[in-house]
Amino acid sequence: MDFDLPTSPSSLEIPPIDFQSDLNDEQYAAVTADPGPLLILAGAGSGKTRTLTYRVAYLLSQGVNPSDILLLTFTNKAAKEMLQRVEDLTSYEPRRFWGGTFHSIGHRLLRIHGDAVGLAKNFTILDAGEAETVLKNAVETVDSAFFKNKTHPKPGPLSSVISMARNTRESIEQTVITYYPQYNELIDAIQSFSEVYAKRKSEQQVVDYDDLLTYWLKLMDVAPEVKEYYNQRFRHTLVDEYQDTNTLQARIVDTMGANHQIMAVGDDAQCIYSWRGANYENIMTFPDRHPGTSILRIETNYRSTPEILTLANAVIQNRETQGSDKVLRAFKPSSQVPYVVQAMDGKEQAQFVINRIRGLIDEGKDPREIAILYRAHYQALDLQMELSRAGISYQITSGVRFFEQAHIKDMVVHLRVVYNPSDVSAFMRLAILLPKIGEKSAQKIYALAAETARERKKDFIDILSEPEILKKVPATARQDWESLAISLQDMKQANESGSPEEVVKIGLEGWYSLYLQGAYANYLNRMDDLRSLVGFAARFDEMQELIAQITLLNSEVADRNIEDSDESIRLTTVHQAKGLEYDVVFLIGAAEGLFPIRRAVESGDTEEERRLFYVAVTRARDELYLLFPKMNTKGGPSMFLTPSRFLQEIPQDLYEPVRIRRNYGW
Repeated sequence: MDFDLPTSPSSLEIPPIDFQSDLNDEQYAAVTADPGPLLILAGAGSGKTRTLTYRVAYLLSQGVNPSDILLLTFTNKAAKEMLQRVEDLTSYEPRRFWGGTFHSIGHRLLRIHGDAVGLAKNFTILDAGEAETVLKNAVETVDSAFFKNKTHPKPGPLSSVISMARNTRESIEQTVITYYPQYNELIDAIQSFSEVYAKRKSEQQVVDYDDLLTYWLKLMDVAPEVKEYYNQRFRHTLVDEYQDTNTLQARIVDTMGANHQIMAVGDDAQCIYSWRGANYENIMTFPDRHPGTSILRIETNYRSTPEILTLANAVIQNRETQGSDKVLRAFKPSSQVPYVVQAMDGKEQAQFVINRIRGLIDEGKDPREIAILYRAHYQALDLQMELSRAGISYQITSGVRFFEQAHIKDMVVHLRVVYNPSDVSAFMRLAILLPKIGEKSAQKIYALAAETARERKKDFIDILSEPEILKKVPATARQDWESLAISLQDMKQANESGSPEEVVKIGLEGWYSLYLQGAYANYLNRMDDLRSLVGFAARFDEMQELIAQITLLNSEVADRNIEDSDESIRLTTVHQAKGLEYDVVFLIGAAEGLFPIRRAVESGDTEEERRLFYVAVTRARDELYLLFPKMNTKGGPSMFLTPSRFLQEIPQDLYEPVRIRRNYGW
């Protein structure tokens, strides 16, 4: 295989750039550093993107050809923004660079060299739905009855397990033990499914999303001439958000940059995505894998006040694991220390936030510059309710509203069917969750059950388990149907003699819990949401009140469009807030068991929770409110809560404690 290496620089003249004037001393040192392995530890709000952009411009100014630079990012948006800034600085068009996401660069390479790893020139890429179909067919050739067991993962969750194993380069066994313990008994089966799935894709000359990376690495391993060519061609490999790389991506970077011209830019204190495969060790061991690495720090923060940064530094300095010695310094002038607000419960916490938001808006603050952050989606339930009641417009940037989530809707239709068996819409949604039952089948089953109930003068729910109804149910769904019928009957009995809270509890203990386990890879997170629904139900004495309130809450916001949301405050999980910033940040639920979240505490793994807390704090520019409820009423008996360990560990003079008066004043 012959290759032609581009050796002559482009003749395009670069406009003069005063790098020293445009950058601070830390950024300038990183931008103008000698080629070689470079690890740039760029703190939150320190101008990481600016540094990378100017690094590319600097290389071009030194005569480096744009085709000699490989720029790897995690999103197309980041790549586009960075290359656009480069064009603004240098007049070099983005198309002249090899820049983009890991997956887009992998695709580009495989189109050129795919034959070396058994891919035809015309291979096609499966979208997520198509990949699940291929996997489903592969599974059924091995075990035709696998998906009939409701506790077994459906194609979507099964795909997540296989994907995680490939991206972390761990065995299926270790992946299941670490990330998906609910599937421990299926390790051998999943391993065989993975092998057959890979064979099917190869036969069909199709690849899924992960293949773009696994084949890329394989290409470098099996085609030394290709590896050598790109090691010589890409004299400079720049990687954005390096702390987010998984093991597979880190191996690719190491292989592509074997000539040691890698610049990895990231922040170990913001490594918060291990749940999707990111490996904290990648950034910490970078110097070990690349001898002679120069480590440079960018610590001047242009986002937050000194008081906010002092608190953030204190949080991260208490870490127990190894981390970089980096301290953020503020560019902005001194201002108010952060506030730590103790509330009685989630409702009082929400009322304080609303009261303060009203004050901020009255003072002229743009609602779009106000954000409310939380560790997990269910923790914002009280807040969403109170905001809706108060008529304050909000936009959830980390997903759908609580009651609009699929698993919450599923549980609500359980309640609707139990309360009102004539609610055909609710019955239909519930029935089609079962295998081989579509809308037409569900309609026929409902009609037969309703007619049989009338003829026998029995309750509709009780009729569902009768033999003549079971005969109408597809054979593959009968076991599920019987389990569902029992759940509904138990819920009906509780509704007649108990409370809405008890009805929801029984619903969670029945068929749907098993269904959820097979339907979603993030089963545990969704169960947390559903348990919070138990606490919500405890507020109501009658089922009709509970169902009506849920419906009204959804109706109040259903007609809000994107134009309305432009003037809305922002609600988001901390994970989704990474990379964003706001004038005012409220972090709710800063209590033990909520943040750090209970599962992390129980597993003894709280250091990523600490980094996540640090990310939350550093989203705020001017004002920061850290709130925690003293009582938790979500999903069981009321429990006393203590402030998050991340607050308890830091000096009290770093924040101002706030006690809420009865009228929610200060």
